[in-house]
Amino acid sequence: MANRWNLETILETIEKLDENTKPEWGSMSAQRMVEHLTDTIRVATGKNPQPLLIPEDKIEKMQGFLETDKSMARNVEVPFAPKNVALRNEDTELAIDEFVEEWILFEDLYNTNPALRANHSFYGELNFQQWQKLNDKHLNHHFEQFGLI
Repeated sequence: MANRWNLETILETIEKLDENTKPEWGSMSAQRMVEHLTDTIRVATGKNPQPLLIPEDKIEKMQGFLETDKSMARNVEVPFAPKNVALRNEDTELAIDEFVEEWILFEDLYNTNPALRANHSFYGELNFQQWQKLNDKHLNHHFEQFGLI
């Protein structure tokens, strides 16, 4: 499965987002969704380390999911994305700027450290290619949630 998303295609899509856009499911605001995407990138860079929440014998199956064309499930609540978290940016535009900075850091970090791996709570340790696949699924999930794709 080819990676769909790069910074250019993300920005082309996310610029359609209005801070008043309501999700088709779930309760996140548009700004919270962008900040959540940033939080996930910070997991990949090690800035927001997360413990493994699944048994180790399930990691292979979960990582196998990344190789499929299957979408992420809707309305899934995960402990590392609490519902009532305070927004950290003044507005959606600043949240997007923060995301862009973290995305560039993510790409630079893995380009200079190709052997780097970072732990995801449900997928275990992931390398850059696996993080790209997870990001593709995650971006599709939330961009569909907000009717951007």
